Parts: sequence; C-alpha cells; structure tokens
Amino acid sequence: ANVLKNFCLQNRLFSSCCNSGVVCLLRPLLLDVVPSIRQTTALALGRLAEYDVDLAETVVKGGILPQLICSLPEENRYFKKTAAFVLRAVAKHSPQLAQAVVQCGALEMLMICLEDFDPGVKEGAAWALGYIARHNRELSQAVVDAGAVPLLVLCIQEPEIALKRIAASTLSDISKHSPELAQTVVDARAIAHLAQMIPNPDAKLKRQVLSALSQIAKHSVDLAELVVEAEIFPVVLTCLKDSDEYVKKNGATLIREIAKHTAELSQLIVNLGGLAAVVDCIDSCRGTVRLPGIMTLGYVAAHSEDLSMAVIVSKGIPPLCVSLIEEHEDHIKAAAAWSLGQIGRHSAEHARHVAVANALPTMLDIYMDPRSSDDLKMKASIFKALKVILQKCTYLPALEPLLHEAPPNILKHIIGQFSKVLPHDSKARRLFVTTGGLKKVQEIKAEPGSILQEYIHTINSCYPEEIVR
Repeated sequence: ANVLKNFCLQNRLFSSCCNSGVVCLLRPLLLDVVPSIRQTTALALGRLAEYDVDLAETVVKGGILPQLICSLPEENRYFKKTAAFVLRAVAKHSPQLAQAVVQCGALEMLMICLEDFDPGVKEGAAWALGYIARHNRELSQAVVDAGAVPLLVLCIQEPEIALKRIAASTLSDISKHSPELAQTVVDARAIAHLAQMIPNPDAKLKRQVLSALSQIAKHSVDLAELVVEAEIFPVVLTCLKDSDEYVKKNGATLIREIAKHTAELSQLIVNLGGLAAVVDCIDSCRGTVRLPGIMTLGYVAAHSEDLSMAVIVSKGIPPLCVSLIEEHEDHIKAAAAWSLGQIGRHSAEHARHVAVANALPTMLDIYMDPRSSDDLKMKASIFKALKVILQKCTYLPALEPLLHEAPPNILKHIIGQFSKVLPHDSKARRLFVTTGGLKKVQEIKAEPGSILQEYIHTINSCYPEEIVR
C-alpha cells in the first residue's frame, strides 16, 4: 500500500491500477490490525480516486466507502483526516459520485469529524462537505439537513486560518444554490462572522469570505440588505485595490450582487464612493477579473437616469470601451457592450456620452467581425446594446460614419434618428449634404412600405427635389 501510495503521488500507473483490480486488493488492508497500514491504504485509495473519475467509480463499486466509514469513530485523528480525503476525492467528480458518498452514510461521520478536537480533522470534514454541496441544490440540502451549517459557523470562528478558509468556502458552496439554503446560513448567524474577516491579511481567506457573502447576497433584496447591514462597507471597497487578483474579483462580485437588486442599494454604493473604486479596479485588471466590475457599472446604470449619470460622472464609460477593444473573450466584450447599453438607453444625453467616447464604431466592428462568435452577437446582445443606444442617440456626428458600414438591421435605427433630427435642425441638414450622408441615404434600397422607406422619405422631404437628385 505504501509503494502504491508513492506511485500515485508521482502520478504514475493510474490506468494500470484501474485495470489490474488493485482497488479490490487494497480493501482488506482497511481492516488490518496495524493503524499505519490502514491509514496508508486509505491514502492510496484517496489518491487513486482523486486522479480519475473511473477510479473513483471503482472505489464506490468496490464497497470501499461503507468499510471506510464504519470504523471511523474509533480511529485516530490521522485516519479521520485521510478518510475525509477519500470522501472528498470521490465526491468531487460528479453529482452521482457525491450522491453515492451521501448514501453510504458519510454525512453522519463527517458531522462527528466537524466536532472533533483536532483542527485538521475539522478541516478535512469541511472540505469533503464542500465538495458534496457544490454540485446541486439537493446535495447541498442533504448537507444542511445533516446539521453542518452551525458547525461550519463555529469553524470560521476557530483561530486556524486553514480551517477558516475551508469552512467559509463550504458555506459559500451551500449558499449558492437557492435563497432557502442561503437563508439557512444566515439563520446560523454566519454573516456577522464572515464580515469581520474581510480585513484579514490572508488573501486566500478573504477570497472565500467575499465569495460566501456574494453567494448569500445574490438571491434577494432582503439577503443583500442583511449583508450590507453587517457593515461590509467601506472595507469591502479596499478589496478592489488588493494585490491578489481573486480578492479583487470576489470583492467586485460582492458589490455587483448587491447593486443589481434595487436602485436604493446601488445609490448606497454610489454615496460611499463605490463607483470610483470599481472603475479603478476595471482599469487595473485584465481578463475575467474585470468582468464583475464591468457588470456592476451596468447594473447601477440600469436602475435610473440619475444612477446612469453617476456612472458617467465617475468616468465609467472609457474603461468599458477599452474592455471592448482589449479583451479577447467574447463574454467579456458582450458584458462591456451590455453595460454601455444600460448607460445609453435612458436619454439622448446619456446616449451622447456613449457616442462621444467612440463606443458605437467599436461595437459595430465587433458585430460585423466574422471572427466574432454567434454567442457574442446573439446571446450576449451586442445588437441589442447597439439598438437601445441608437434609439436614443441624436448626436448626428457620431451616427453619420456608421451609415457607410452598418448592416440593414442596424442601419434602419440610424436612419430613424436622422429622420427625427433633420426636420428640426437646419445646420444638421446642411452638414448632412456636405459630408455625403444624404447621398448615402439615396443609395439605400428599402422595401416599399417598410419603416426604413418611411424614414428615407422623411429625410428627403427636408430638402428641395434638385438637392435630392
């Protein structure tokens, strides 16, 4: 067993272990009278199960788990930690394997381990529970029903940093699936203890704490307000300047999950200087770390004209435009376009700020680029973002260059704006002729009776017939 354990540690012979039936050969060693043999055997099984889903299934089918669990209360702390590792290694692969762990009675034994005096045993149990709970709502509910939440809340109050991290991570995994599960964590008074750990200098702990609070806050207004009432502001804003990128990301995610619910919660963030902190975070990050900050600006702007203007005043548009250009991931570009759409959809003034920042040509280029995925164009709504901005934008100098490049489904919205403005603005009418805009309009082939044809007729009627000709 010890030789096999060392081979496993070096990532060798895993497939041959599966094919040779070594799991069945190891099973009797779990009953050996020598404690070190039992522990080494369990460790070898755990490493096998952790490496590959097929090996994990072999461990389950071989009847290893009931045998591992039945003797757990009498074993020493080293074996308990190793047994928790085996359960975690099996449960991590799929909901089906996690369900197999639950069905063999592992939760009851893990509860015993959570109450153990040794911090390492508690950590191993909390880790295994997290791997079970993260898969789906039903498995998370099984962990809750076993009585894990109050014990996990006690674990985050322990002095050991590693135990705090794992317990906070498991609370996050439990909370993420539904408002009811998050409420269970809240009822155990977890929020106050989690909030107190935000200033902790340990970056890995801060990641998990911010994640847990985010998973609680995302479900409803009431839960978000409970998180805010734990006095997480303004300390959470300092996390956006943290040297650890995942602390930044999770801090921005927490702010996003609060801001999305109501205008009042968004206004609170604005009043505390949160928008400036989010904008600075977007400027200083790249890739997926930027994403929650980008979406935060969109959620805040979506609530009202005043909040959208607050995003503009906080200089939120330039980093969104930069993200459109710099980022390579389609979903990040789509999020930036969505946020720009939320800023520009309120009024002509809001749309003008977006247009002046030269966002519209960039968005159109992305939409027209054959290398852009259909997911970016359709699902992430580049088109919808362009449409809502164009429907409000009356700043013609920004719209006119788009006449020569836009496809018909976008062109009709641009022409529509010209048809609204030109009849009432003589200076704009003159410029529209000298810049070639009117000529371009004559080249557009519109179907008879279509809205686009009506727009073109309205524009042409602003000029003498010889000018049109």
